[in-house]
Amino acid sequence: MDPQVSKEKIPSYEIVEEKIKQIDGSIIILRIFYIFDHMAYKFQLIRNNKLCMVEIPKKLLDDFKKRGSTSEKDLTEILNLYVQNSNCWTKV
Repeated sequence: MDPQVSKEKIPSYEIVEEKIKQIDGSIIILRIFYIFDHMAYKFQLIRNNKLCMVEIPKKLLDDFKKRGSTSEKDLTEILNLYVQNSNCWTKV
């Protein structure tokens, strides 16, 4: 099992949270795990009793301040890919 991490330990967490709210204000970040073998964070999102898992590369979040708008564009694309895909959302 991947270890759960707190939002304080995630680089650029506030930006991820803001982007998710822009896509759909009803989505809540339930838990976050760190995936060692992928060097990524797995965000568990919940909306209307459905769960979606979103993987965001650690490097993207680490480099956010250096790459600015490029990172923001990449993050938005990743979030849209998962959140707007009905196959991502499973009933809980």
